[in-house]
This record gives sequence, structure tokens and C-alpha cells, in this order.
Amino acid sequence: MSKKYKIIIFGATGFTGELCAKYMSERYSDVPMAIAGRSKEKLENIKNTNGLPFPIIVADAFDVDALDSMCRETEVVLSTVGPYHKYGSYLLKACIENGCHYVDITGESFWIKDMIDKHHKSAFDKGVRVINACGFDSAPSDLGVFYAVNQVDGDVKKVQCFQAWKGEASGGTIETMFSSMDAKLAKGGLGKFSLNPENTVSENQKKKTSDKIKVEKIPHLGGWTGPFVMALPNTRVVRRSAALSSSIGKYYGDDFVYSEGAYYSKKGAARKVTFMTIALGLIIISPLRKLLRRFFRKPGEGPSQKAMDSGFFKSRFLVETGGGFRAFSMSSSGDPGYKMTSRMACESALCLAVENPADLPGGAGFGGLLTPSTGLGNTLIKRLKKIGVLFEEIPLNN
Repeated sequence: MSKKYKIIIFGATGFTGELCAKYMSERYSDVPMAIAGRSKEKLENIKNTNGLPFPIIVADAFDVDALDSMCRETEVVLSTVGPYHKYGSYLLKACIENGCHYVDITGESFWIKDMIDKHHKSAFDKGVRVINACGFDSAPSDLGVFYAVNQVDGDVKKVQCFQAWKGEASGGTIETMFSSMDAKLAKGGLGKFSLNPENTVSENQKKKTSDKIKVEKIPHLGGWTGPFVMALPNTRVVRRSAALSSSIGKYYGDDFVYSEGAYYSKKGAARKVTFMTIALGLIIISPLRKLLRRFFRKPGEGPSQKAMDSGFFKSRFLVETGGGFRAFSMSSSGDPGYKMTSRMACESALCLAVENPADLPGGAGFGGLLTPSTGLGNTLIKRLKKIGVLFEEIPLNN
């Protein structure tokens, strides 16, 4: 039996949620959708301000009955309500129980670990696709590696990712960063292979995988690298994809190793941003975070339209196989954290709502707590290409 809506955007009154609602209204107003959140007044304001054609659904993140009712009415829920460890668990469970696919933009790998432990089997058995991390955390890393691996022959020994970007943080992202330190972590939730299924990590992977990135010159590509602020969640997602890849197409290889850092054209910039990244990390893990939190943006606040339009990202991937090295990139104009995150999330939801399920990785009926590449794969890449995201091979600098 068909459902009333193809997609419900949950959290449409938040900064990223409103961007999603506007994007859907401008490009896909013919797709049956609704916007949802806990405040009817705020939802009506968003709808009237932006001229949205979508109906309103009132549902609180902790109201199980309201969430169940909402999920029974739609094929896909796109959730932008973070921090997810605070507001996402009941909704994710409701989607699975009511046969509704789910997409989000979380970078909270410890929460994803908890949800995998609790719900992967149920989602797999029911053929429900739960796709976490469909924003800048961690779609470029995950899809870029998936694209690169599928362009080369044979097993892949190693992929190194180098991220360049320009953008600003919203209040919601800042709140997630600060509140995560007070969250109850799933056991092993921050480990290097925390999202991998059991018995999918080889001794070679354990030995050669490291998340320690220092300032140094990048081989074969030119430029300099240093720590990347979002590498922790991104690497965990890619490693899960590698472990699941045998079930959806080309296998990455038993000894596939992945690392991620930032990309800078000059050594001085690499040193400067590395210092700033370390300083921010120290603030977040120290008791000072509670005192300093009030000086940053609040939830619901975000960058200006001008700032979002002037942003960009370019993810470079250096691939090592038995035959040598090749390099690829995924890139786009637009602020990665908000303008492009909202668009990537919307296109991810549309993959599940309007595309042929048989064309998705694993085919119709495949489910579980998946990643952008293992849950959406080439279907999402094709949709992103149509909105200006570039996937291409780039020359080596020998």
C-alpha cells in the first residue's frame, strides 16, 4: 500500500532543515512531501516565509506515538535534528518499526555505533535502509572513495583522502561538538574500526591503519597535509563501507587501508590551521567548553547566504593498487557544511523515494544501517552530478 508522502523533512525549523525544505520546494515541488517538527508556530512561519507548498506535521523527537504516526505516512524521513545522540534515537527506531527509510546528516560516529548495535539486524530483516552521514560528514569521503575504487582494477591497498574546503559552522554543528563530550558513548564508539561489523578487520589493517596525521608534504599530488577536523567520523564511515562492500558490488580488498587529512597548497597554511584545530580540540575536551560555549553561534543560527555561496569543497583521493597510483576527486562550489550538506541530504532521500529500488546497491529489499556508498552508491553519484558535483580523475604530480 502506497503511503501519503514520499519524504518528510523532520527538523525543518532548524537552519539546515529550512535549507532542505527550500531546496525541495524549488526543485522537487511535484514530489509529495511534508515538513515536521515540534513547534506548529515555527513550522507555519517557515512555510509562509519561504512559500513552501508542503503540509505541516507536528511531532516531538521524544513523542513515540507521534513519531510512529509520522513514519506510517511516509516512505522516507530526512532528519536534520541534531545533536542526534540527544534527539535522534527514537525517530530512527520508529522508522525501522514502521517500514520507513531514513536519511540524516550526523557526524556522531559514537551514536551511529550505538544505533548499529541496536537496530542493524532489524533494519536488514525488514529491508529498511537507514543511511547516516549524508552531509559533508561523510558523503564526500565515502562516495569519493567508492567512486575511486570502482575506477581501478584489482584490490586496493590504500586510499589517502585530502580535504580542501571553505565554509562556516552553524550553531547546530557547534552544539553537537560541545555536547558530544557529555554524551554516553557506546562501548568502543570512537575506535578506529568502531563501525565495522565483527570479524571484518584484518591484522594488516589493524597494523597499518592510523589516524595520526602530521604536517607533511603530500606524495604524488603536491601540496601539504595536516589534521582534518572531521576526519574521525569520516574515516569510520569509509571503513564500514569497505567492510560491507562485498555485499553490494566491487570489494575494496581484505587489506584496504584508509586515512584522511586536510589539503593545503602551502606549508605555512598547514601549520596555522593545524594549530587552530588542536586548540579547538583542547577547548572541547576541557571543562572550559561550558564557559566558552556562549561565545559561539546558537542552534538555529548559521552563515549568511553570501558566505554559503562563496564556499567550496574538493576532496582528493590518492589510490594505491598493486599496479601503482592513481588520483581522483569529488568537488563542488557552495559552502560544504550547509548549502551542499542540505543538497546532498535531499538528493540522498530522493534516491530512496523516487528511484528504482532495484538500481540501489544490494537491489530491492536490501536494508540495514548503511553508509552513503553502500546504501545509495552510483544512484546518488548520478543525482549529485546533475546538480553540479564533479567526480573526476586528476593527474599525479610526479
